[in-house]
Amino acid sequence: MKKQLTYGVIVGSRGFFPHHLAKEGREEIIKVLDANGYKAVVLSPEQTQHGAVQTPDDARHCAELFKKHGEEIDGIIITLPNFGEERTIVDAIRLSGLKVPVLVQATPDRTETMKISHRRDSFCGKMSACNNLMQYGIAYSLTALHTVSPSSEAFKKDLAWFSAVCRVVNGFKNLRIGAIGARPAAFNTVRYSEKQLERAGISVETLDLSEVLGRIARLKDTDDATQAKLAAIKSYVPTSGIPEEALLKMSKLGAVIDGWMKETYCTISAIQCWTSLEEYFGVVPCTIMSMMSENLFSSACETDVVGVLSMYGLALASETPSALLDWNNNYGDDPDKAVCFHCSNLPKHFFADVVMDFQAIIAGTVGKENTFGTCVGRVKAGAMSYLRFSTDDYSGGIRGYVGEGEFTNDPLETFGGAGVVRIPEMQKLLRFICERGFEHHVAANFSTVASPVYEAATRYLGWEMHQHNNS
Repeated sequence: MKKQLTYGVIVGSRGFFPHHLAKEGREEIIKVLDANGYKAVVLSPEQTQHGAVQTPDDARHCAELFKKHGEEIDGIIITLPNFGEERTIVDAIRLSGLKVPVLVQATPDRTETMKISHRRDSFCGKMSACNNLMQYGIAYSLTALHTVSPSSEAFKKDLAWFSAVCRVVNGFKNLRIGAIGARPAAFNTVRYSEKQLERAGISVETLDLSEVLGRIARLKDTDDATQAKLAAIKSYVPTSGIPEEALLKMSKLGAVIDGWMKETYCTISAIQCWTSLEEYFGVVPCTIMSMMSENLFSSACETDVVGVLSMYGLALASETPSALLDWNNNYGDDPDKAVCFHCSNLPKHFFADVVMDFQAIIAGTVGKENTFGTCVGRVKAGAMSYLRFSTDDYSGGIRGYVGEGEFTNDPLETFGGAGVVRIPEMQKLLRFICERGFEHHVAANFSTVASPVYEAATRYLGWEMHQHNNS
């Protein structure tokens, strides 16, 4: 999923400000983007004066350039080395037709060079640019500081933050989610509205478990797809003590799901588990799902479609694997700690050590021999971002919450995939979840990306979000 991001760059300039500032500003922003691994699409000095956008003609030249590279451009950066010509900047964006995130950056003046030959006034110009963006109905983001040098560490952080915003917004465009199997009857909590997702540009493709089992029945143990998946499973997680018959079943299940996902252009998936696959096929899908999530093709259990969307939001922002967990238990009497758990299909990225085992919860019901395939271990310590989206039929939209905490090394003796989390003022968060009727599932990720996810969801997707402990 990782790819080099490309930014359309608009160098703002106003005619009666020093032209050399625009020339130097353009050269600086291109150099900074290149040094940080980003590509730039920007006017050349041959196309407009110093490659800046000042006149109506400049705006049209910029728009045409952006149109030409429209499939490549992930976001737009407006850089203001001086005050900037507010109207032509926003005209360039409007005329390009691009619907991507926009970042506004203004270069600071230096107190020792405030004479007419070097004064920028970008501090003021940024406000005018933002005012016009607002008038035109163009959503935009801001740097952490009002003015910031493109060559500074602060702007490097701004770029990383904005890149996460762009990955989430663009990753959700025309996204296709595979819903494999029906919602388990006992899990009303994962009900959702396909229509609300479709309205947001996210499609759901369904596949009945009977079709999955039918396709599996056509596969032989010796088929290339079966053997390739078997080898992948054995190289992914230790399988000592797991019957070969169970491993072959997992391999066929994985091969069928992989093939169907490619056929239908689905990127992520939500899969029925309890208890059809165990009773009528004889394995759990956990390892197959863990492998997909590890490769950033998030996969959620219990057919939690909006849960996997939450997982994918974190994966896009951080470019690391996400898991879907239960907010499961209190941890002693510490109000800011809890146990997060699943049976488990967590990606191995989450574990200090992981092995394949059986699903302890339902083994007593369907038989241990039918529940091999979980990935079990202790979740390692580290920074944590968490996220939950939910479709809301009452308001007719999508809502959610996001925040940050940490996975800890606190002692825990249990089964499945489990870890202790610490979240400041967790009781407030738990009250919010219950009062607002959110699901018991939450996506988690080893990262600190709550801020860009919140920005992407609220500013560009138009979803109602709560950011816990946002100060």
